[in-house]
Amino acid sequence: MFIKNLRKLSLLILVFSLVSGLFGCSSGYADNPNKDRETLFQVSTINALMEGLYDSVITVGDLLEYGDFGIGTFEGLDGEMVVLNGKCYQIKYDGAAYLKEDSAGVPFADVTYFDKDYEGEIASGTTFEQLKTLVGETLPTENIFYAIKIEGTFTFMQTRSVAGQEKPYPPLTAVTADQVVFDFNNVKGTIIGFYCPEYVAGVGVAGYHLHFITDELDAGGHILNFTVDEAIMYIDYTNEFYLMLPGEGSDFYNTDFSPDYSEGIEEAEK
Repeated sequence: MFIKNLRKLSLLILVFSLVSGLFGCSSGYADNPNKDRETLFQVSTINALMEGLYDSVITVGDLLEYGDFGIGTFEGLDGEMVVLNGKCYQIKYDGAAYLKEDSAGVPFADVTYFDKDYEGEIASGTTFEQLKTLVGETLPTENIFYAIKIEGTFTFMQTRSVAGQEKPYPPLTAVTADQVVFDFNNVKGTIIGFYCPEYVAGVGVAGYHLHFITDELDAGGHILNFTVDEAIMYIDYTNEFYLMLPGEGSDFYNTDFSPDYSEGIEEAEK
């Protein structure tokens, strides 16, 4: 019980520190988002999505001020987001990708400015589960954040997307139970995503959270599984984390986040 409470206290201290940065001195990160490119900028929390909080926190245009690479979703949980080379794409319920307008709302996202710190080839036949082991052996530590980009050809790629929701919003697990799964064979494209350390579970998705988009930028989704044909992996070591929470008057302020969402998050990610 002591350890569990200590973890909760540590997380509260982390969130308080990050939120303080939002409203602190005028020379902070919010005034100059390009000041430090080694920062993972996150909008809201994964636990907020678990509770069905899908209202917009920031627009796509404002989000792109904080990074040129990332993933997330859109207002109403309307599909999967991919940010690549400074452009934002929406993979909708039909599996097709569309360039998204700057005015679109975003309830949850992770973005950064991608700067390569590591580059390596991935062996043919490598699966998603095997990649996790490979990356784990490559990382200098599991206690910071990493942006992961993999470019190549995949003999198999399996993704999903979900339909946009209307209020009253259902919880995330109810939406993903009705997800649509897409299978691609011998497809070229890019994997975009992040590794987040275990201690931020509930704030972010602990472990690996990856999305995919084809070279033609016309299809993709949240990754469920894949097998590599030939690919190159790039990793950006990211040792700073900046959290933007929903503002005053939002449903976030009145939501009880005391339940343990770990099993639900795992279910929703699969």
